[in-house]
Amino acid sequence: MKLPEICIRRPVFATVMSLVVMLLGIVSYSRLPVREYPKIDEPVVTVDTTYKGASAEIIESQITKPLEDSLAGIEGVDVLSSISRAENSQISVRFKLERHPDSAAADVRDRVARVRNKLPQGIDEPVIAKVEADANPIIWLAFNSDRHSPLEVTDFASRIVKPRLQTLPGAADVRIFGERKFAMRIWLDPGRLAAYGLTPPDVEDALRRQNVEVPAGRIEGREREFSVVSRTDLNKPEEFADVVVRQVKGYPVRIRDLGKVEIGAAQERSAVRFNGRNAVALGVIKQATANPLDLSKALRAELPRVTAELPEGMTVNIAYDSSVFIDRSIEAVFTTIGEAILLVAMIIFVFLRSPRATLIPLVTIPVSLIGAFALMLAMGFSINTLTLLALVLAIGLVVDDSIVVLERRRCWARRRSPSPWWR
Repeated sequence: MKLPEICIRRPVFATVMSLVVMLLGIVSYSRLPVREYPKIDEPVVTVDTTYKGASAEIIESQITKPLEDSLAGIEGVDVLSSISRAENSQISVRFKLERHPDSAAADVRDRVARVRNKLPQGIDEPVIAKVEADANPIIWLAFNSDRHSPLEVTDFASRIVKPRLQTLPGAADVRIFGERKFAMRIWLDPGRLAAYGLTPPDVEDALRRQNVEVPAGRIEGREREFSVVSRTDLNKPEEFADVVVRQVKGYPVRIRDLGKVEIGAAQERSAVRFNGRNAVALGVIKQATANPLDLSKALRAELPRVTAELPEGMTVNIAYDSSVFIDRSIEAVFTTIGEAILLVAMIIFVFLRSPRATLIPLVTIPVSLIGAFALMLAMGFSINTLTLLALVLAIGLVVDDSIVVLERRRCWARRRSPSPWWR
């Protein structure tokens, strides 16, 4: 005896089983992660190397080429690409899909370590990282002000706003773009350097020697102990200007004799503009399993409190929110499911001309669709555009199966009550 016959013979059992399936589906739906597309971790590993002051030709010949020759021998490499620009080398290693990302990253680290001694000594340590699909910000906030400098806007965003956004439910990290960090800028005059027979590396060496933080230790007594704090570092522009670079003919040449010192931005090579105005952008990155809709809702609830603490003249706006598209996309798919159910009911009623026959598929469709959420949770799926479209396509199969069960019920009823032989 098969399940359809059991359900036909025991309608109460079939009803209870359907309710249990729907209950499991409702509970599973509340626990399923929501995404725009399914989570796909491609085995892609990047090697990023910085060599300050080097041209693109030096980067390619001394850094990119040795690394590429070493990485090309790794098993399972599908595509190997690189970009050599001034002061930076970036190599992307794309592996075949059967390679695990963790083992691929370990192989890349091993090959980079083999040729580390062949690279220039002045480079920063190569950064090896796996490329994650969720590593891009989903929400952007733009801070701008007419009364404050970009340095002050960046300082407020990094010290006050960023820590609060990092604690939002589902937030993994907050990145700042177009930032301007405080730094001591020394502008050297080439003519004065040439007059004293000095070069920029001489100034750099003098700063390294005289701008250091030295631990002073402590003073111990029989009954007391004191920590000694000594200020050996430089903090003010006047202090940097008094640094002696070299003695030239018995005369101490200071930095003020070679140029000017001022507080400014560490770098201004990148900029962010929002509505035609300079801005500082904060990008919120969600966790791999977090719901972007919940993160967006939490951020919008926190935004009024952040706005209330902004200095006078500073404003913040949501420049981009990808969760809006996800919400509208999922809403459109649910609307399509409702339209499909309505069309199915109309077609069944037109062809079968039986309200009872029309009611049965209308009952089985929600039971089947809601029950599918329990299987999605067990198999690690998420609610995304593709899975919801699959539910739309599954409506036709559910209707077909329900009609088959309906016809089987009619055949079983005819066997129980056969018609007289003269009919």
